[in-house]
Amino acid sequence: MSAIVEYLVCAMLLLGGGFALVGSWGMAKLGDFYMRLHGPTKASTLGVGGVLLAAMLWQLLLGQPSLRELLITLFLFMTAPVSAHLMAKAALALDPSARPDPPAPRDGKA
Repeated sequence: MSAIVEYLVCAMLLLGGGFALVGSWGMAKLGDFYMRLHGPTKASTLGVGGVLLAAMLWQLLLGQPSLRELLITLFLFMTAPVSAHLMAKAALALDPSARPDPPAPRDGKA
């Protein structure tokens, strides 16, 4: 049973590391601020969440269950979208010309 749990922990660590790598690569390579905002808030959040869940599972396997990792994960999942939203709103307030065009009406009338 413990070998299966160890493989699961390894898989979660690799998956979390992969998400974090993709998020940081996206932040470095994407063009403008709004596209770069998705890297750390989406992929990196999942990456850190996977690593923290793997740590929580490993602590459970050792017989020392810990809720600290769960609290960190919940805090991260609650604050990352809010901070991304606030950064996007601040960027729009500083540069109103970056606002997207309004959507075209569906019926074809202007």
